[in-house]
Amino acid sequence: MSSGAAPRLRTLQRHLGSLEGRGMEPVSSPLTTHVLDTASGLPAQGLCLRLSRLEDHGQQWTELRKSYTNPDGRCPGLLLPGQMKAGTYKLTFDTEGYWKQRGQDSFYPYVEVVFTITDETHKFHVPLLLSPWSYTTYRGS
Repeated sequence: MSSGAAPRLRTLQRHLGSLEGRGMEPVSSPLTTHVLDTASGLPAQGLCLRLSRLEDHGQQWTELRKSYTNPDGRCPGLLLPGQMKAGTYKLTFDTEGYWKQRGQDSFYPYVEVVFTITDETHKFHVPLLLSPWSYTTYRGS
C-alpha cells in the first residue's frame, strides 16, 4: 500500500465506523448534512456552510447558522430541537473556498440546496457529494 493510501484508508474506516453509531450528529438534531469529497474519496473537512430560511412571505432569506464541516464531513446540530418550522430552507456550501484551500480550481464557486420542510416533526438529512467539476445531492435518511 502506498504511503498516501494508508491515511485515506484510516479516514475511510473511521467514517464507515461512524455509520454504526460513532461520531454521528446528536440524535435530537432535526436537520443534518454530510459532505463527501468524491475527488479524494474522503469526507470534506472544513467546508464552510450557511443555513438560511425564507422569511417575509418569500421575500427575504434569513441566515440561521454559519458552520464548518467536522473531520467526518458532517455538521452536527444545524438546527436545535424546536427551531425547525415548516418553510423553505437553503444550505449554501462555499465550495470555492474549500477547493482553494486544497490548491484546486473549481467550476462551481458555491452550491445552494433549497428545500421545503412541510412537517417539522420529521428529521431531514441533506448529503452533498462534491468534486471540483460536479456535485449531487438528495434527501437522505
